[in-house]
Amino acid sequence: MAEKPQPVRVLYCPVCSLPAEYCEFGPDFEKCKPWLIENAPKLYPDLIKEANEKEADKVSAQLQSVGISSAGVDGSASAVTPGGTSTSKQEVKRLPGGKIKKKDKQEVVIEKVVRNKRKCVTMVKGLDLFGIKLSDASKKLGKKFATGASVVKGPTEKEQIDVQGDISYDIVEFITETWPDVPDTAIYFIEDGRKVAAA
Repeated sequence: MAEKPQPVRVLYCPVCSLPAEYCEFGPDFEKCKPWLIENAPKLYPDLIKEANEKEADKVSAQLQSVGISSAGVDGSASAVTPGGTSTSKQEVKRLPGGKIKKKDKQEVVIEKVVRNKRKCVTMVKGLDLFGIKLSDASKKLGKKFATGASVVKGPTEKEQIDVQGDISYDIVEFITETWPDVPDTAIYFIEDGRKVAAA
């Protein structure tokens, strides 16, 4: 007689309520990770490796933050600032994967895109880096050039202003007059895929 098949026991994640092997496709995989490491280590061996690396990074960061004063040749101790770090070092922001987040350069990039072989849209990116509210800027641009202007998310998920029509001829002068914080040297045009200084 053949053996009777046994039912499969499915392990469900209490965080996202999906089967454990489908957590990575769920709504919030980051919240599921601690539970998966503890209860389903065979399904995600990379998570254990990642957790060990994070733990090692924490320990090394703690060791670096502890200031140890070493005695000099004459017996005097060298001074260390509180927290163990020197004041000249700049604090670097790290992203979840351990990558260092670069600060965005303060520059305004103007790009003209031709649609349907005759209609133009002028895209203005980077005004928000100078502390300019994009909704106010789009209203001013629309009013000045008598055209439609709106704030949209660009391909890099950063907000930009799309202005209907080719206004690239007057926009540099308008930006520098309206917002004196934006220097001429920080404004660039995209021409043939290259960044060209406007000034």
